[in-house]
Amino acid sequence: MTAAEPRRRPWDRTTTAFVAGATAVVVACGVTGFLALRGDGDGGSGGGGGTDAKPSVTGSADPGGAKAPSGGAGSGPLVPGWNTVVNAERGITFDVPASWSRQSASWVSYVTEESDPEQKPLVAMMAPAVLKEKWCTSDDDKDGSPEDTALASVGTTGEKGARSAAEAAEDTAKKWVYGAYTQPDSTHLAIGEPESYRTKTGVEGSLVTVTSSGARAKGTCDTDGKAVTFAFKNADGAFVSWTYVGAHGVSDEVADATIREILSTVRLHENGDGEG
Repeated sequence: MTAAEPRRRPWDRTTTAFVAGATAVVVACGVTGFLALRGDGDGGSGGGGGTDAKPSVTGSADPGGAKAPSGGAGSGPLVPGWNTVVNAERGITFDVPASWSRQSASWVSYVTEESDPEQKPLVAMMAPAVLKEKWCTSDDDKDGSPEDTALASVGTTGEKGARSAAEAAEDTAKKWVYGAYTQPDSTHLAIGEPESYRTKTGVEGSLVTVTSSGARAKGTCDTDGKAVTFAFKNADGAFVSWTYVGAHGVSDEVADATIREILSTVRLHENGDGEG
């Protein structure tokens, strides 16, 4: 790797946000950046990020995933032994296996264009659950600060500006694989055809899978990537999405059956924000 080449660091661009009223102050861990919580993952057809906020050190809220869904979503996980994740901001609830670590309700994970000096989020997800947070650890730049790469994550996104569920699903899935695994190369993406999908509770939308293959690795933890995005309308009629994103082509890659089982639990939360 030459000095001119930017490092690609999947899953290192994460933020912790503390919400006070309608404002959000964001701290970046690893690669720096900022994101207003109201724009959590407007990374589909609406572009990345929201109103700029100055980075500031804050505490992290309690894990929002511990909150049970309300209304028609039921009072607990649909799969026995699993845990419930809630993004009340976007009106989405889903369940994950107990081995997945739920982040706080105000936690936002995102990727940026490596060439962007402002580190504006390209795509983001709110209140994610993460599998094997320290799946791979490396210090490729030899600065004495090892960095952790997770195996996979699932979370939810507002799809502001999307004209259809299919458009939102494809755009968001592409951005995740490109941003976390292949950039600056966009030629190694395999984009699946949109398919209609219906969850266990009757939420209907469009599902798109995007994978990468053969992108040149720049660091010890670099792999190909995979994203599965399900886009639909929340209770307020706004387009939102659920996304799985993780390492692809590795021995412990998350099985499609597991991804689909998590996806099948996606349901509406009654307190969604119609500005998604």
